[in-house]
Amino acid sequence: MAFLKRKERTKERFSLLLLDLEEYYFEQHTAYHVTTCSEKERKVRGSFKVCSRSVIFDPEDVSEPILKIPLRDCKKIEFVERESNPFNDPRPSVISISCVQAIYIKESNVIAPYRNERGAKKVTFQLEDWSKTEDVVQTFLQLHRASCLEKLGDQTAMIAAILQSRLARSSFDKNCFQSMAEKPHMECAVEMVLPLVSNPGHVCITDGSLYFQPLNGYPEQVIQIRLNRVRRIYKRRHTLRPLGLEVFCSEDDFCSDIYLKFYKTADRDEIYYYIATFLENHVTEHTAESYMLQWQRGHLSNYQYLLHLNNLADRSCNDLSQYPVFPWVLADYSSPQLDLTNEATFRDLSKPVGALNKERLDRLLSRYRGMPEPRFMFGSHYSSPGYVLFYLVRVAPEHMLCLQNGRYDHPDRMFNSIGDTWKNCLDGATDFKELIPEFYGNDCSFLENKRNLGLGRRQNGSLVGDVVVPPWASDTSDFLQKHNTALESQYVSEHLHEWIDLVFGFKQRGSEALAAHNVFHPLTYEGGVDCDSIEDPDQRIAMLTQILEFGQTPKQLFTTPHPQRITPRFHNMTRSPSSNSPVSDLSPASQSEDSSFEDLTEESRKLSWANIGNLKPISSHKIHKEAVSGIAVTRDGAAIFSTSQDSTLKMFSKELKDFQRSMSFSNMALSSCLMLADGKTVVCSSWDNNVYFYSIPYGRRQDTLMGHDDAVSEMCWFDERLYTASWDSTVKVWQCPSDSSSNHKRSQFELLAELEHDAGVNTIGLNPAGTLLVSGCKDGAVSLWDTSSYTALQQVHCHTGTIHHTAFSPDSRHVLSVGADSCMKVTDVQTGMVISSVKAEEEQRCFCWDGNSVLCGGGSGDLLLWDLLSNTVTKRIPAHSGAVTAMWMSKLCSTVITGGEDRQIVFWKLQS
Repeated sequence: MAFLKRKERTKERFSLLLLDLEEYYFEQHTAYHVTTCSEKERKVRGSFKVCSRSVIFDPEDVSEPILKIPLRDCKKIEFVERESNPFNDPRPSVISISCVQAIYIKESNVIAPYRNERGAKKVTFQLEDWSKTEDVVQTFLQLHRASCLEKLGDQTAMIAAILQSRLARSSFDKNCFQSMAEKPHMECAVEMVLPLVSNPGHVCITDGSLYFQPLNGYPEQVIQIRLNRVRRIYKRRHTLRPLGLEVFCSEDDFCSDIYLKFYKTADRDEIYYYIATFLENHVTEHTAESYMLQWQRGHLSNYQYLLHLNNLADRSCNDLSQYPVFPWVLADYSSPQLDLTNEATFRDLSKPVGALNKERLDRLLSRYRGMPEPRFMFGSHYSSPGYVLFYLVRVAPEHMLCLQNGRYDHPDRMFNSIGDTWKNCLDGATDFKELIPEFYGNDCSFLENKRNLGLGRRQNGSLVGDVVVPPWASDTSDFLQKHNTALESQYVSEHLHEWIDLVFGFKQRGSEALAAHNVFHPLTYEGGVDCDSIEDPDQRIAMLTQILEFGQTPKQLFTTPHPQRITPRFHNMTRSPSSNSPVSDLSPASQSEDSSFEDLTEESRKLSWANIGNLKPISSHKIHKEAVSGIAVTRDGAAIFSTSQDSTLKMFSKELKDFQRSMSFSNMALSSCLMLADGKTVVCSSWDNNVYFYSIPYGRRQDTLMGHDDAVSEMCWFDERLYTASWDSTVKVWQCPSDSSSNHKRSQFELLAELEHDAGVNTIGLNPAGTLLVSGCKDGAVSLWDTSSYTALQQVHCHTGTIHHTAFSPDSRHVLSVGADSCMKVTDVQTGMVISSVKAEEEQRCFCWDGNSVLCGGGSGDLLLWDLLSNTVTKRIPAHSGAVTAMWMSKLCSTVITGGEDRQIVFWKLQS
């Protein structure tokens, strides 16, 4: 299991899990447990543990039980001096404890419920080092006073003071450094967090390693993590406060290498930023949006994506109150065969577990309506320490015993059958739990009682053994394999975003949560209560305990609807599996075009983009007097046209390597140009509010479209329709015949639509099918339009400054935009959600992209190759001496032409 796969650092029977919750282990001494029977003295050697709320003796002889005496049950703790009578054998000093209860653990070295022996008892311990006996007794007397205080808050405060005093009197031993050349950066007191327990000590970070030294030397003297092995670090919310830091030396495993809880947020942040600075050269910091983009495009499995979201939402395998949460995805646990092509096989992922059964939901809603504020629908949570250990008791029995004061749950309430557990989650009055990652892993041990634990006998007389798997699984291993296949299935891939909306997204709280019947107790939500504001210590501790044991809702990662995954579809699948309506233009199915030519070029494009960093400049030419604003190329690639702010349209001959024509339509700047489908007409937009049509065969202006009240900024062409964007805050759509043989007359330019914006429009783009239009405005807004109805689909204010360029991905799923705020934003077309945001060092003015990689021109004049999946610049290519202002790329991506403020046009060739 996740937190049990940690490398074993000790072979001791003793474990921190033998302590009470919120108890600390301070020190240990070699000692003897002395008993007298029939006037004969018997000594059992072992380890004597000084703990904040108990005395624990761990015998070396494993057939002997571990003895635990709670300090609150002690009536007298005294130091008995050694006998100095010269006529008798010398008797060493001992510790004598009179108590009313003793707890025996691991009798016969078997993990089993603890045996409590009540009644007056006197226990004697003799330390091997006699000289320390009196000091140990004084420590116990101090801890005994704390345990006997009437108020729990006073007990906790006194023990905390004792702990801080011990930490202050000690420091990190620098002799433990791996190398004497290491330079320490800082050290401070911390606690190492493990499931249900924590261990105090000191952390020290150097220029090469992170060290943790436990105060008690358990489980080893020092734990070292080399900084060059670290791959991910996360700030954590621990006990509802920003004090945690979790360090991972792997990319995908969700079991960390160390989880530290600091006493001061400032200390946590200093170490976090020190490691982050150290890592920035070889580790990418991922966001929920960047993982979403990878998942959407199939680079992450559903399982991997859910793990990453859990990590980002403060879920950790070291914190059972915030353990990673996974969904039930199946609803069929009774059929002999599992049919993953049948929608009825699956659970409705758009509803929380509590809303899956309508009859139960109606009862809960009736109670909810009559409830005083604050109201909630579900009185228990979908993830809590009790639920996690309910599933894991067979592999983590000591954790369950720790959580439940040395007892297992009633045999009939234990995890006995997967089908029965699902049925109870559907019908039970208080059971709304989801699953944990182990249900989709490959280790089936948590479903099998391999240790032969005595978990009890059920009412039907059967012993609690292995978990019963559904009929469609031959054994536990087969169950996990099929269950994982279900998680990655077509249906789940298409609907998983709905469950993410409930657990991590916009339906987690507020009116959307209410509408989705997804309302839990207020204490479960981040920020639901400020424990530090509760003045009464007892009330504060009680509140904190309630929150931690009840369960916590994950940190909210998304505040807008989560986009659907892009899933491959078969040609015969023309309808959505969740509805009877045809799939819309925005769905994955609409992108499957049956064109063998396109398939061939798609492979070529993928190959070219994989090597796009190998662009080499072929030639450069200064043919304009001002910045280049647009580039268009004839179908055969023989002639290149460019527009400039110098008001000219120039024609460059690729064969002659020189410009051949220069045209000027007005004395104002030209802002863009494009080639019509006939390959014989170039269209230019101008700051003089007009659009000019230039005939290549005739070498003259053919027509003028006076269409706007301000500068025309950019144009698009599709299927005899011309789209013009203007600073007059409109985009206009014109019916415009492309046949150059007909005489274009102004009367032939029929205005089909006028798309209103709130600010001047700087840039527009069409998706490959011509069904969608994107526009980018001076106020930082990106708008999406349906070109059949000319209606606005989305408007997203995603930039803080003007937008320079925007374009669809080849599959029409996403839009990329760049602006004056130096940000690159990827917006999901379906939901309007910004799913990736990259802050660049400079403004990006223009780009080409394939959906994953971006070749963009920056303000410095360099071409930058960005990998959006990792949010990193993978290559920087020097190009122009001024900002890159225009870019053109061939269909197969083998040729790129760029223009810049330096008035240059540069030709690039992709080298194989």
